[in-house]
Amino acid sequence: MPEPSVTRLTISWSKDTDLALRSYLGSQGLKKGALSQFIEDAVKWRLFDGTVAQAREAFADLPAEEVETLVGEAVAAARRDMRKERRPRKQS
Repeated sequence: MPEPSVTRLTISWSKDTDLALRSYLGSQGLKKGALSQFIEDAVKWRLFDGTVAQAREAFADLPAEEVETLVGEAVAAARRDMRKERRPRKQS
């Protein structure tokens, strides 16, 4: 499997945070590259959390049952689309 594209960046944070994170990663037995993976995971979780908060705010005025119905319909549509993409095409 090809390696995904990687972007380098420079971050600045306090020495206390750096030491705490590196100590934590070391105590977990994590090796080289663990810092990058930890940061990437943290960013993904932060983005996900923000998206969930926005969705909750957007649907706050709807009854829970209506939200569940909308979610169920969206999931069903996504599954239908995925099944269509997976179907082998008939050869002529």
